[in-house]
Amino acid sequence: MDAVLHALEITGAMTWEITWALILGFLLSAVVQAVVHRETVARALGDDRPRTLALASGLGMASSSCSYAAVALARSLFRKGADFTAAMAFEIASTNLVVELGVILALLMGWQFTAAEFTGGPIMIVVLAVLFRRFLRAPMVREAREHADRGAAGSMEGHAAMDMGVRRGGGFLRRLASPEGFTSVSHVFVMEWAAILRDLVLGLLIAGAVAAWVPDSFWEAFFFTGHPVAAKVWGPLIGPVVAVASFVCSIGNVPLAVVLWKGGISFGGVVSFIFADLLILPILNIYRKYYGRRTTLFLLGTFYLAMVAAGYAVEIVFGALGLIPDQADATVPSEGVRWDYTTWLNILFLLLAAVLLVRFFRTGGAGMLRAMGGAPDAARHGHGTVPGAGPSV
Repeated sequence: MDAVLHALEITGAMTWEITWALILGFLLSAVVQAVVHRETVARALGDDRPRTLALASGLGMASSSCSYAAVALARSLFRKGADFTAAMAFEIASTNLVVELGVILALLMGWQFTAAEFTGGPIMIVVLAVLFRRFLRAPMVREAREHADRGAAGSMEGHAAMDMGVRRGGGFLRRLASPEGFTSVSHVFVMEWAAILRDLVLGLLIAGAVAAWVPDSFWEAFFFTGHPVAAKVWGPLIGPVVAVASFVCSIGNVPLAVVLWKGGISFGGVVSFIFADLLILPILNIYRKYYGRRTTLFLLGTFYLAMVAAGYAVEIVFGALGLIPDQADATVPSEGVRWDYTTWLNILFLLLAAVLLVRFFRTGGAGMLRAMGGAPDAARHGHGTVPGAGPSV
């Protein structure tokens, strides 16, 4: 019983430490998504040229999503004519190059990890594009499109099909300050929280349990902490494997990354672990439904290689620049609520979240929550559209 309470204590401490930052991150993301319309995205992603992939990455950053919704949205874009490589670049960016992830990494692990994430993400996309250009053949793309057009349901289909952007004209500030802008921000904010809440809670619980129950000696042996060179080679290779087995995706894997970093995984291993949120077993099963078995195996192999390459690149670059923090200083939050800046910020942002939550439910939010897991085609034909939100993708 004491062991369980200790794990829950660590979980609670980590939750309290990141609450305000999560709310801030999702609020900033909601503001961007409120003025970026998804129906324009597919038309801009028709090929795999470097300029198009850069645009896909930028649009993905602006379309922040949980991993499940990002995978569903990438399939939707592919069905609408987007190039397969561009759709995958969009998918990666919308989960791994987003504001909220950077904020949480900085708060729990240090600014160096945020910098590493935003350095490694583009490297991963470039490596993936090269691998696709070299090994992806037209017959496989046709097969993937045939599977995608069947419209098999995965997860978060209804959420991915919703375009909640502001529809009125005018400049950015004018649209954002309008009643419709307030409604749109509240819709995006609450729906993003609803999408990631399961994985976030699961990630915090797993991180608390691992931190409390797994001895440091296990991690020291597993990550070769006594052999610096071997640890740097092993970390990026094993990081994605641990992520695949953890079943936790999106921001939910950051708390576990904290525990792994304290346990001895290399700096590059942390980065490759976080990137692997798109390869957890439930998402691999969704790829199989979306694109078929052969394309799923192709995505597993190429994504893994790209994640490992990004991990090595970050390890080398940040090591050469002397930017890798001292692992001996790594700590897992374990203190309870105390009257400091964290508590005051949590109170402030929780009140702000409550205001957005009230607006959400007063403007059709309950119907959106019911539709967020619906079938993709049904969502596109009206169930993804609610008062105050734009038409579905």
